[in-house]
Amino acid sequence: MPYSELDLSSPAPVLSWAGHPLASDETRMAKNVASLPFIFKHVALMPDVHLGKGALVGSVIATKEAIIPAAVGVDIGCGMCAIKTPFGADQLEGKLKKIRQDIEAQIPVGFNENDEVEKSVTNWQGWRQFKELHPGVQRLEGKAMKQLGSLGGGNHFIELCLDRENQVWLMLHSGSRNIGNMLAQNHINTAKDLAKLAGLSLPDQDLAAFVTGTPEFAAYWHDLQWAQEYARFNREVMMARFKRIIELHLAGGKPTKPLLSVNCHHNYAEKEVHYGEAVYVTRKGAVRAREEDYGIIPGSMGTKSYIVKGKGNHESYCSCSHGAGRAMSRNKAKLQYTLDDLIQQTQGIECRKDEGVLDEIPAAYKPIDQVMDNQADLVEVVATLKQVVCVKG
Repeated sequence: MPYSELDLSSPAPVLSWAGHPLASDETRMAKNVASLPFIFKHVALMPDVHLGKGALVGSVIATKEAIIPAAVGVDIGCGMCAIKTPFGADQLEGKLKKIRQDIEAQIPVGFNENDEVEKSVTNWQGWRQFKELHPGVQRLEGKAMKQLGSLGGGNHFIELCLDRENQVWLMLHSGSRNIGNMLAQNHINTAKDLAKLAGLSLPDQDLAAFVTGTPEFAAYWHDLQWAQEYARFNREVMMARFKRIIELHLAGGKPTKPLLSVNCHHNYAEKEVHYGEAVYVTRKGAVRAREEDYGIIPGSMGTKSYIVKGKGNHESYCSCSHGAGRAMSRNKAKLQYTLDDLIQQTQGIECRKDEGVLDEIPAAYKPIDQVMDNQADLVEVVATLKQVVCVKG
């Protein structure tokens, strides 16, 4: 279904692909953003939209001469990576448990980091700029090095999947780890302090912005681009490791060539041209979907995921959803569901089945099929994937 324009009486319109009315606190959040003086044209809400900090997760915010650091969020550059392999489902027979154990042994998850820094990480060009990053992160270079090639926690995951032709895919979801979080927090605090000093009356403190032409904007933009590259490379390092594990199990360690590779952010900002004007586009839980852009839209740890190609829809600023989107908070999921529910909803999947991942139970997410139906004008489906192994952060 196409979008609908929400009746918010805000200075800028809000276009929604959600296909359902927003809750009152979501409506308030959308209106707050649409009331900011530097919003360009309109705000676009994706089908997986839900509550966030300052701005809704699943919103695309185009701005003129300003950017909101809290709208980009604290996991700068968080996104997805996937490759299609030449392997078939039959080659996985009896190997899933061992594959999962090898992934868990070789890719640190949660707060963990690598014991040793591998050569590709040491050689990353981004380290040359580290001294130019915010003074508040200068003590973290060693930690950032050790965390490059690690998954993190929350809804981050590594999955071995099969498509409808029984072809094996590798997929993972991660961001810029502690360094991205610390950079974001330092800049968000600066933006809030500046708003206070200027006596600005903001509908929400988390909508404090930097204005172009100021040193604060320049510093944030520089650090943002750095963290986005760190996040992208973090996914590449993990994917290379993941690929080697699969090749060891399925090809005797012989390197193979991916049939398709996708690496896309869904928490980030870029300068782009829309409606003939150069603007800053913040995708807070949204994937760029220009014509021919490949994207990844995961469901949950028990449902389908999609590899998509963009249709270049200008009303959405050439964007689509970044996943199914949460239907309930982590706390609510833990209260509402039991370990038995989790076991039932992840039947047939080699994954953790304990209370530590109860907040990630599939039922805590919106139905992915509905989310996909609501964005038929934004993307076309290239492949439908179902996981057989899932490693959670």
